[in-house]
Amino acid sequence: MILIVLKARIRPEKRDEWLAGIKQYTADVRQEPGNVSFDYYENGENPNEFVIVETFADSDAGSAHVATEHATKFFAWMPAMITERPQINYQNLDGEAWSEMAEVTPE
Repeated sequence: MILIVLKARIRPEKRDEWLAGIKQYTADVRQEPGNVSFDYYENGENPNEFVIVETFADSDAGSAHVATEHATKFFAWMPAMITERPQINYQNLDGEAWSEMAEVTPE
């Protein structure tokens, strides 16, 4: 399982364009056969800072993702959206990326 967390700061004047683009990109990535999950979130304390959390079945699925047409287009489009180079945390995990949290159980 591949777990990727990406943090990007978006130009305030590009916010609407970013939101439309990341929405479409999310839909495209979720259709990939090796994608397990893909979500994005805005930082509640730092407007226009977004985090993307994505998981892929394995490194082959991750490599296939980077080679897709929609990823290639997104990576070429993204520099005009950001204020600085994004930060990335890439983890190649054995087994599942998700497990239940032991400390919290619904009532």
